[in-house]
Amino acid sequence: MGNEWGHPEWIDFPREGNGWSYKYARRQWDLVDRKDLKYQFLNNWDNDMIHLIGGVKNFQQLPVRKLWDKDDDQVLAYMRGDLVFVYNFSPTQSHVDYPMLAPEGEYQGVFDSDDARYGGYGNIDSKVNHLTEHDGLYADAHLGWLKLYLPARSAQILRLKAPKRKPATKPKASTPKSKKSAK
Repeated sequence: MGNEWGHPEWIDFPREGNGWSYKYARRQWDLVDRKDLKYQFLNNWDNDMIHLIGGVKNFQQLPVRKLWDKDDDQVLAYMRGDLVFVYNFSPTQSHVDYPMLAPEGEYQGVFDSDDARYGGYGNIDSKVNHLTEHDGLYADAHLGWLKLYLPARSAQILRLKAPKRKPATKPKASTPKSKKSAK
């Protein structure tokens, strides 16, 4: 595990500033296997995120589109391809029906950090699909209001579902009108 995942010891790789010492260069990869610690949850999240991203062709080439950024609420949302990433960085404030502008459509939950698999409380129902609410002001931009429950210190990944195409209807064959015979 590295420093970015809450490693319990300071890690400092050999460099000129520490006299090329290996004293603090030890990573404890076994922490993820200890069930009495929470590193397993971080590992689950990391593995699932890598699997998700790995399943998207040329993910790194997809542009990042910022959907929402509100410092007061500590909420950030962005989109890459058909995936939407929503973060609530507030340590204390959860938001119910938090509105953000997003491309109109239906969104399906992929996974969220509040799931018990990631050490969360399971307050988000991932089976619920979210529909944007139409707003005439943003109709030309094809944006609507996506409203989500955002628990404090949580992240969610959603996928914009492709719109269902209506089956093409064949025009009815026109039947020639019968002509009345003239007498």
